[in-house]
Amino acid sequence: MRWHDPRWLEANQRSLMHELDRLCRRIDARLERDGTASPVASLAEAEPEAEPPAWSEAAPPAWQAVQALFGLSAFELDVLLLCAGVELSSRLRERCERLAGEPGRAVPSFGMALALLPEPHWSALAPDRPLRRWKLVELEPGRSLTTGGLRIDEPILHVLAGHQSLDERLCDVVTVLGELPPSFPSHEAVIAPVIRSLQATGHAVVYGADALARQRVAARALASLGLLPCRLRAADVPLVPHERSQLATLWSREAALAPAGLVLEVGDHESSERRQAVGAWLQLVQGVVVVTHRDPIQWPEPTLPLVELPRPPLPEQRALWREILAGKAGVDERELEDILSEFRVGVDQMLTAASSAEALVAPAAAQVEPTEAAAEAAPRRHGPVWQVLRRTTRGRLDELAQRIESEAGWNDLVVPAQTLELLRTLALQARHRATVYEAWGFGGKSHRGLGLSALFSGPSGVGKTLAAEIVANELELDLYKIDLSQMVSKYIGETEKNLARVFDAAEAGGVVLLFDEADALFGQRSEVKDSHDRYANIEVSYLLQRMEAFRGIAVLTTNQKSALDPAFLRRIRFVVQFPHPDPGHRAVLWQKAFPTTASTAGLDIERLARLNLTGGNIRSVAMNAAFLAAEAREPVGMHHVIQAARVEYIKLERPFSPAELGGSS
Repeated sequence: MRWHDPRWLEANQRSLMHELDRLCRRIDARLERDGTASPVASLAEAEPEAEPPAWSEAAPPAWQAVQALFGLSAFELDVLLLCAGVELSSRLRERCERLAGEPGRAVPSFGMALALLPEPHWSALAPDRPLRRWKLVELEPGRSLTTGGLRIDEPILHVLAGHQSLDERLCDVVTVLGELPPSFPSHEAVIAPVIRSLQATGHAVVYGADALARQRVAARALASLGLLPCRLRAADVPLVPHERSQLATLWSREAALAPAGLVLEVGDHESSERRQAVGAWLQLVQGVVVVTHRDPIQWPEPTLPLVELPRPPLPEQRALWREILAGKAGVDERELEDILSEFRVGVDQMLTAASSAEALVAPAAAQVEPTEAAAEAAPRRHGPVWQVLRRTTRGRLDELAQRIESEAGWNDLVVPAQTLELLRTLALQARHRATVYEAWGFGGKSHRGLGLSALFSGPSGVGKTLAAEIVANELELDLYKIDLSQMVSKYIGETEKNLARVFDAAEAGGVVLLFDEADALFGQRSEVKDSHDRYANIEVSYLLQRMEAFRGIAVLTTNQKSALDPAFLRRIRFVVQFPHPDPGHRAVLWQKAFPTTASTAGLDIERLARLNLTGGNIRSVAMNAAFLAAEAREPVGMHHVIQAARVEYIKLERPFSPAELGGSS
C-alpha cells in the first residue's frame, strides 16, 4: 500500500466509499422489503450505482490488501466494511440504526450481518477465523454472539481509510528504527547471510559484542527485504502467557500491514524465565524476526540460524576514524594509534566523540596559552576525542564499581626500583597494544591472553592501590575498584553473573579494573568433595576465562600471594611485589607525608623512619599529627607525631615503645 502517495489516498477513499454505498443499497433493499424504508431512503430516489474505480494489481485499495493479507472471505470482508461504515458514513450509520430497530444504537451485530450480507457463514466469528484471530473486530461483552454489537479495531479502521501508523498498544514497547549511519565493511558483509537466513526461515540470530552494530546489521537486512525495521527489547516481552499472546497477535498484524520486520534485542543478562518467555513468544509471532544478542543463543524451539558479527579489524577502524576525524579535533597519528589500542567502540560512538570533541576545541582555543609551569603540572598527551571517549565508555561501570579519582604520579610512589620498573613496563605495554597485537600480528587468531593482567601483592598500606592509580593516570584512563568479597555470592551462578556484568561493561575500553581482595575468590582450588567445592572451582575457572579474553587492563591485589591458585598465577602477565618499606623508603615516605605548605618544626625524619610502619600508616599518622597541631595552634612537631603514632599502634594492635625511635618520648 502506498501510504504517502496523494493520488493513491484519493483513489482509496473513492473505492472505500463505493463499497460502503454498496452496503447502503443492500440495507435499503432490505428495509424496503420489510416496509420500513423512508421515502428518502427508497431505491427509487437513491443515486445510481457508480462504476468501481479501476486499480492495478501493484497498488490495490486498502480493503483489498487487508482481505488478501488476512485471508478474509467475501462475507468476512463485508462484515469488516459494515463495522467500518458506521464509523465513516453517516448514511450507513443511520440505516444500521433503523435496521437494528433500536433508536440511538447504530452498532451492527453478527445477526444483522448474517441476514443482510451475501454468502454468509457462521464460522466468520469463530475464534480461529481472521476477524477474531487478528482482532480486526471486537465483540460487545455481556451479550450473545448474534445480538452483541461488533466494532472494528481502531487501527484497522485507519488502515482502511489509508492512514498507517504504529498501533498505540505497541508504542510503549516497539520502536521504529530511523536512518542508520554507515558501518564497517566487515559488518556490511554480514548483511547478506542474514538476508539469506530470513528468506529461508523468516528468522535469524545476529550475535557479537557491539550492540548498536548488531541492531544496524539486523535493520539493514530487514530494509533490504523491503520491510520497515522496528525494535523490541526482550525485557518487554510479557511473562504472563495471555499478555504474551496478545503482543504476538498485535505485532504479527502490524508486520503484515506495514509491512515491517522486527529486531528483537536480548539483553546480556536476561533471566532464564525471560528467555523462556521470549522463546515461547517467537513460536507465536508471525513475520520476519532478527534476534540480536551478545552471545550465540540456541533457543529450544525453533532452532534459529546464527550469524556472527565480528569485531572489525584494525585497518577498518583506523580508516573510519580517519574519515570521521578528517579536519576535526586535531587528532594526530600517534593519538589515533593510542585510541585504537584502548577503545573498542562502534560507529555511533565514533561520530558522537568527534562531534563532542569539536565543540570542546573552540572554547579551549580561545583561552590564553598555558604557562610552562602549568603544562608541566598537567602533562596530558591526549586531546578532547580521547577525553570524550573516556567519559562515554564508562557505561554501567559507575553502577557496578567505585571510580577512584586521583592525580598521583610516579614521584608519589615509594617502592623498590624493581617494582617501579615492572609498573612502568605494564604502562608501556598498555600503550602499544594495537601496534604489537594487530599491526605486527602478535595477536594471531586467538583473542585469549591479549589482555594486560597484573597481580599486586604485599601487606596493607604498601602502595598497591596507589600504584594502580598511577598506572591509570599515566595512561589517562579511569580506575574502577571492585571489591571481590562483595562479588562472591552463596547462590549458584550469581558470582559468575556479577563478574560478567563488570567485564561486559568494561569491554569498550577506557578503564583499568582494580579487583581488591583477590584471595576472596582466587584462593587454592580444592579437590571436589561436595557440590560447594565444584561450584567454587567453576567460579574460579570462569574468572580465568574472562581474564584471558578481556582486552583491557585488570589489576588484582592480595595480601597473601601464597594463598592464590598456581594455575591462576600462570595466567597473570605481571606479578608485582610490594614489600614492607625499609628504613630508607620510610624516610622518603615521611618526607612526602607532610605537604610543603604544612607548618612543621623540628621533625626528625631519620628517627621517624625507625617506626616500623607502611606508607598507609605513615600518611595516617601525619594527618592525625596535623590535626593535633592545629588544635594547639602550633606547627607540627615531634611530640604531635609521637602522640599520633601511639594511636596508630593501638589500631594495629601492636605495642609502642619509645626505644623504637632511638630515644625517649
